[in-house]
Amino acid sequence: MAKKAVRKVSKKVAVRAPSEVEVGKVLPNFTLPATGSESEISVRDWRGKKIVLYFYPRDATPGCTVEGQDFSQLLKRFRALGAEVFGVSRDSLKSHEKFKEKQKYCMELLSDEDETVCKMFGVMKLKNMYGKMVRGIERSTFVIDQDGKLLKEWRGVKVPGHAEEVLEYLKTI
Repeated sequence: MAKKAVRKVSKKVAVRAPSEVEVGKVLPNFTLPATGSESEISVRDWRGKKIVLYFYPRDATPGCTVEGQDFSQLLKRFRALGAEVFGVSRDSLKSHEKFKEKQKYCMELLSDEDETVCKMFGVMKLKNMYGKMVRGIERSTFVIDQDGKLLKEWRGVKVPGHAEEVLEYLKTI
């Protein structure tokens, strides 16, 4: 009996850049342009409060809109736990302002056009988009404590229920 030829199929795997931050370690300071009355946000300025940073791929896309709505709707509950929430993407500040206004978000959005902070957190990734490999942000969320230490990270986030999951985590610390 003849043996069947076995073909190995190589799959393109999404590759995430290495992270410069580590759970349990104090983050280096960084500053990003912000929407709202603050012209920029610096992590150092938020010492004494917990920070939730959620990285999202792009303004005004369906998943990113829902994720922002979820965090915005829960913002008072986050603040009651001593936490501030910021959304981060590579979009321009002008795009963020338009997106925030249209969606009536309560939290500020941070612009990382040069990907400095995205690279620091290791959220840049090659993704398969309609059969083409493109670089983009892997939806990720990070909780930073009042001393600037990274407490928790979620990578490859699925939007439904995620903001609530982060809120529930904050209740445990």
